[in-house]
Amino acid sequence: MAEFDLIVIGGGPGGYVCAIRAAQLGLKTACVEGRETLGGTCLNVGCIPSKALLNATHLLHETHENFEKMGLMGAKPTVDWERMLRYKDDVIAGNTKGIEFLFKKNKVTWLKGWGSIPEAGKVKVGDEVHSAKAIVIATGSEASVLPGITVDEEAIVTSTGALALREIPKSMVVIGAGVIGLEMGSVYARLGTQVTVVEYLDAITPGMDAEVAKGFQRILSKQGLKFVLGAAVQVVERTKSGAKVAWKLRKNDAAGEIEADVVLVATGRKPYTAGLGLEALGVELLPRGQIKVDGHWQTNVPGVYAIGDAIPGPMLAHKAEDEGMAVAAVIAGRHGHVNYGVIPGVVYTTPEVATVGATEEQLKEAGRAYKVGKFSFMGNGRAKAVFQTEGFVKLLADKETDRILGCHIIGPGAGDLIHEICVAMEFGASAEDIALTCHAHPTFSEAVREAALACGDGAIHA
Repeated sequence: MAEFDLIVIGGGPGGYVCAIRAAQLGLKTACVEGRETLGGTCLNVGCIPSKALLNATHLLHETHENFEKMGLMGAKPTVDWERMLRYKDDVIAGNTKGIEFLFKKNKVTWLKGWGSIPEAGKVKVGDEVHSAKAIVIATGSEASVLPGITVDEEAIVTSTGALALREIPKSMVVIGAGVIGLEMGSVYARLGTQVTVVEYLDAITPGMDAEVAKGFQRILSKQGLKFVLGAAVQVVERTKSGAKVAWKLRKNDAAGEIEADVVLVATGRKPYTAGLGLEALGVELLPRGQIKVDGHWQTNVPGVYAIGDAIPGPMLAHKAEDEGMAVAAVIAGRHGHVNYGVIPGVVYTTPEVATVGATEEQLKEAGRAYKVGKFSFMGNGRAKAVFQTEGFVKLLADKETDRILGCHIIGPGAGDLIHEICVAMEFGASAEDIALTCHAHPTFSEAVREAALACGDGAIHA
């Protein structure tokens, strides 16, 4: 039996970051992971592989739509699907091997296998039981499938199956208009697949600023995605050639159905805690299956902590990473910090969508006096040069103090641009602070400054 200061269960973004930080802070640390590779869902079958396919198909789109405009002539490329999937797998391998290297560099022990907690201070991996002064549960989440739907990862798939289809489908139905569904739908739409998105609510990207969501849907529709909104899925079943989806519209019970080669079920995710032994241990769970923790990420069982998708909050890799570093600091006797009001969210379509802080709807509901500064990428010189003028920056600031309350961007590089506002919000900056900061020309970031200027005397290039 090995003895550790800390054992982290789960080698995903939250778990491996927690383990590395704990080791850097002087704790003898181990990380339990049953996959053949580290990195969890994000690196193996989530964030990283989907971004590889998004990148490849975006470049394909550019060759077909924009190369000739720039004088780049020649035969348009065709798609070698097997080779594209190998590229995706190479990207995965490079990232997962990198984490393995970091474990060795920081002297983190990888306990290979699936872990359980037979009692406080003990972690069982296979037939071996190890002791630890502290345990962090970072087991992540799994796809949440609607009742009555049987996933076979061939014709009826989750995001995992969608990343490894044997061939490019001629048609696809995506159930759920959230981030995963729209990203994967975009990938296949660019590859020539007829994509129909069926969503239970009356708008896409639930929880996003309504103006941004509306504009986003309009852009995706122009790219060929079709939407059926306000539709409650009744049946998903296999057919000889693929699968069929039947639904009823919530507003009038009108029935509809569609058959496709592939149905992607992208209806969210749920915490994955099976096999840990939490019930016998007495760890308190919330109604939706999340682990209940206090302000220091500790469960009701002393010495047992939890982070990431296993606890409440947005199921985002970077949120888990922040919590991983914070809980490692707490266990090492330091202060752990996560500002849950400044966690960005990004949709990696083209254009990208990024958001941080409050939406306009949330501010209205809270009765908050605010002002809005907006700027369209139509007025951005860099965006015009690269044919990406669709979208805008929307900055929300307190009407009296000018303090930034939120920002919502749809446009080129939105996932990177949002971090200027994240840093500003972390420091309590005002819209004027952004407006008075010199931004290089020509860059996409000038659109952020123009939105900040619009919160004051007005944008220059609007």
